[in-house]
Amino acid sequence: MKRMNPSVKKSSGIENQFNRFAFGVATLPKSMAATSDDIVNLLRHRRIIASSQIVDSLRMHSDPAKLLDMGAKIDFHKGFLTQEIFSQLNELYLNNSQDSNLSSTPKLTTSEPANDLGRVIAPITAPEPLDIEFRNNLPDWDVNDYSCHAVDAPTDITVHYDITGKSTTEGKMNDITACFSDRLNKIREMIVKNSKLPRRPTEVARLLREVHRYQGYENKAVAIGLVNEPRYTKNGHLMWSLEDETGEMNCLLTKRQGDDRDRFQEQIIEAGLMPDDVIGVSGTFSQNGDIFYVDDLHFPMKERHQKASSPFGVSVAFLSDIHVGSKTFLEAQWHKMVRWFHSDPLAKTIKYLILSGDCVDGVGIYPGQDKELAIPDLFGQYSEFARLLELLPDWVECIMLPGNHDAVRPAEPQPTFEKDIQQDYNTTTFVGNPCDFSLHGVRLLSYHGKSIDDFVAGLKTVTYADPVEAMRQMLRRRHLAPQWGGKTPLSPEPEDGLVINEVPDIFVTGHVHGHACLDFKGTTLVCSSTWQDQTSYQRMLGFQPKPCMLTIVNLQSHATTAIPFV
Repeated sequence: MKRMNPSVKKSSGIENQFNRFAFGVATLPKSMAATSDDIVNLLRHRRIIASSQIVDSLRMHSDPAKLLDMGAKIDFHKGFLTQEIFSQLNELYLNNSQDSNLSSTPKLTTSEPANDLGRVIAPITAPEPLDIEFRNNLPDWDVNDYSCHAVDAPTDITVHYDITGKSTTEGKMNDITACFSDRLNKIREMIVKNSKLPRRPTEVARLLREVHRYQGYENKAVAIGLVNEPRYTKNGHLMWSLEDETGEMNCLLTKRQGDDRDRFQEQIIEAGLMPDDVIGVSGTFSQNGDIFYVDDLHFPMKERHQKASSPFGVSVAFLSDIHVGSKTFLEAQWHKMVRWFHSDPLAKTIKYLILSGDCVDGVGIYPGQDKELAIPDLFGQYSEFARLLELLPDWVECIMLPGNHDAVRPAEPQPTFEKDIQQDYNTTTFVGNPCDFSLHGVRLLSYHGKSIDDFVAGLKTVTYADPVEAMRQMLRRRHLAPQWGGKTPLSPEPEDGLVINEVPDIFVTGHVHGHACLDFKGTTLVCSSTWQDQTSYQRMLGFQPKPCMLTIVNLQSHATTAIPFV
C-alpha cells in the first residue's frame, strides 16, 4: 500500500535543530571548520549516506551545505553519496561559485546577535550513529543462485490469508466452540490424509461404548481429538485426555524397554504435548476400559514438502524486532545495512523485505518501559521507522506485519495497522499477523512468533536458545499457537486463522531475537534477526540476542545466505 506524501508536516523540535545546524555549517568561516559529527548530522537530516572519506572531505569544505544543494541539478536528493556523485557536486559548486563571482570563504554577519546563534553544538537527541565500516568476512555467494536484479522483475504479491477486515468474533462461548470445532475438523482431515492410520478414526463416544472390542493387540482403535491436561506419571509415562465433539477418554503413552523401544515415541515423551494439540492415537483399552494404551501417535505433518520456484531469480530478505524508539535500537548498524543495499551486487537482487513484527518498541508494553525509550511518542516511533525505510533503494518492496509491541490488538490473529500509521510509509504492503502470501508463486507464511513463549513453557525440547525447534513443532502440528489460555492471547474466530492450511515453501518468525535459517522437510525455516541490542531484561536472564543479521533467500534457486552488520 502506498502512503500519502509526508512532505507536508509540522516541523518538530529536532527538525528545527537540524535546520539551525544546516544554517550554521553554511556560514562557518575557515577558522570554525565543521566537525565530523556536524557533517553526520547534516547528512542524516538530508537522508544521505556517505563513507568516512567523503565525510572528511565535506568537513574540510568551506560550504558543505551549499555543496550538497548542488544535488538538485543532477537529481540527487537522498541515498548513498558515492565518490562519483561527490565529484560531480564539487564540480558544480566550483562552476557556480565562478559564475556568481563569489568568494570561497563565507562572509561573517556583522548585524546584532540574534537569539538563535550559529549551529547547534549539542542537540538534545539520541547519540548519532557511528560510521561503521564493513567487515571483510561477508559470506560468499554464487551469482548463478541470485540471477535476476530486482528492477527486472514485476512486483507479484498474492495474499491468501489475512484477518484484517474479517474478524467477526464477539468473544462468546459459541465463538470459542466454533473456533475449536473448525480447528479439529481441519487438522483431522490432514491427519487422515498425511498419516498412515491403521484404520479409519472412530468417535470417542462410540469407542467408549465398545471398549471390549478394542482390548488386546489384535483389534486396534483409532481416534483423533484435542489434547487436554498433558502430564507425566511418577514413572515418567505421558498421560493426557483426548476429546472430540462426542466425548473424552484418558490416554497413556508408556516408556518402552528393550526390543520394544521406539525412538519416535521416546521423542514425544521427552518433549511432551501441548494443551489443545490436535493429534491422532491408535491403540487398545485396558481391561476395565478406563485407560487407552497408545501404541502410535499421528500428526498432520507431511512426510516431505516440494518447494515451488519463482520464474524470476529475485530474492527476499527478512528482518524482525527492529524496536525503533528503544535506547537499545542499533541505528549505526541500520545505516551500515543501508550503505550495503546501495553498493553490493547481491543487494540488487533483493526485491522484497519482510518485516515480521515489533518494528517499533511501542509504549506501555511492560512496567518501566518509559525509562528505556529514546522516542517516548508511539507515532513518533512509527514516523522514525518510516524515515529509516525510505533510506533503502527504490527497488525494495517492504511487507510489514505487527507483533506484540505494535499498536494493534494483542489477540492473535492480529489485523494490520491503522491508516493513520500507514500514511507515513512508501512502497510498503501492510498485512496482519500471521499472513499467508505468495511472491512470484512461492508460498510464504510470516508469523511474529509470540506463541514461541508457550512452546518453550510447554515442551521440554524447545528453548529460547534454539527457537527454530518451536517452528518445527508448529509445522508438525499444522498450528501456530495451539494452547488456549497460555502466554499468547487468542481471538476465537469462527474459522481458526492459526491453522496452517497449506505447508509453506518459506516459514518465517521473529520475536525471540535469535537467528537461524535451515531446511525442515522441504520448508525453509527463517528465524529473523533483531536490530536491538541486549536489553536489561535479557541481561538479567543471561540471554544474548543475535542482532543485525539480514537473511536472504532466492525465490528461484532457494539458495540462502545471511549478511552480518555487527
